[in-house]
Amino acid sequence: MKNTIIISLCYFQLSFCLAQTKKDYLQDESKVENYTLPALLRLNNGKQVKTTKEWENSRRPELLKTFAEEVYGKTMASSAALPYRIVSVNKNALNGIATRKEVQILLSKSKGARQLNLIIYTPNQIKEPVPVFLGLNFSGNQEMNTDTGITITKYWTRFAGEPGFSSAGIANEKSRARSEGRWNVELILSSGYGVATAYYGDLQLDRKDIYSLPDDFNKWYDPQKELKPDSSQWGAIGIWAWGLSRALDYLEKDPSVNAKKVAVIGHSRLGKAALWAGAQDKRFAMVISNNSGEGGAAITRRKFGETIKRINTSFPHWFADNFKKYNDKEASLPIDFHELMALIAPRPLYVASASEDLWADPVGEYTALFYAGDIYKLYGFETFKDRNPPATDTPVRAGVLGYHKRTGKHDITKYDWEQYINFADLYLK
Repeated sequence: MKNTIIISLCYFQLSFCLAQTKKDYLQDESKVENYTLPALLRLNNGKQVKTTKEWENSRRPELLKTFAEEVYGKTMASSAALPYRIVSVNKNALNGIATRKEVQILLSKSKGARQLNLIIYTPNQIKEPVPVFLGLNFSGNQEMNTDTGITITKYWTRFAGEPGFSSAGIANEKSRARSEGRWNVELILSSGYGVATAYYGDLQLDRKDIYSLPDDFNKWYDPQKELKPDSSQWGAIGIWAWGLSRALDYLEKDPSVNAKKVAVIGHSRLGKAALWAGAQDKRFAMVISNNSGEGGAAITRRKFGETIKRINTSFPHWFADNFKKYNDKEASLPIDFHELMALIAPRPLYVASASEDLWADPVGEYTALFYAGDIYKLYGFETFKDRNPPATDTPVRAGVLGYHKRTGKHDITKYDWEQYINFADLYLK
């Protein structure tokens, strides 16, 4: 096997007849330039990785370290012993089909620390611990359902002035179920799964100026700690990923949850967080990325759609400052995102794209999954044989890898959830 993988100039053509709102990014597959992917199964010293033991003991730690230092920032160590309290339980939620539980996880013992407000629905028709889909949400737990028993988030959101939010971005009653279609709670429950979520702003607010505010995680988590400038300090995505693991800490204690069968899922920027959480935390039994794009599932060296420079310019708080070194210099990044997916091996991994979501680079997302297959092969799994993406609305699976590109825009829909549930049925039931 060669030490590098050369991707030829446009090995497949896609016909895009889509109305675009962003015109300043590459959207023509024929204009993708040649690029070379870093060799997944080669150690930094040049030695080829030939066994899963060499991967686990040597190559995997190298990649984790590089992603931490150069992309997401270094994750804070955790004792996994954060205190929590159960705020409410309703055993007759959603017209009797579910039990709803709200749990506050105290993220720090310091004065003024935030809580991660976790909500969990489990199906009443199943009496034993159930597998669970866990993900963060964008505007508060109340976004997922019309259930008026869900506590509305009190923190700032980025939806100021939109229906359900004040001019200052604070949610109100009208924000309930604003993203109901993204969660499809009843579908998940009727399929025999639980679902758990928390507002990502409980952990770190999603705003450019966050580092100048007292709401910055690094300030309230440990006010006594002297913060020194560090270009590898984690950004918001790293903090959100850390929070997913703290939610899993609690789920391991919940008797209604089969904590060995928790799938971590995320959409868009929270898909990036789900991938990074799954890469670091082997307790997650399955990882699902929905339209995560640049800095998540897509190959950055393609420079198609959103690029490193664009994402760092628009969202300078998401990644470590070191990631900015690679603005317009994708080829100098020592890793690429097929290697992020590879860190999830040998666990099941599903990646989803959308036909109109060129900003997230559907071809790049499938390509990363395809080349992550090299490590899955080493574990003895079947992998994708065709490096060209499948047709739209044609889900494909190889071994413990799954992919689809559905018709439509940047979103997570009922169709997506149907594929995730079908996939989970193979490995979590």
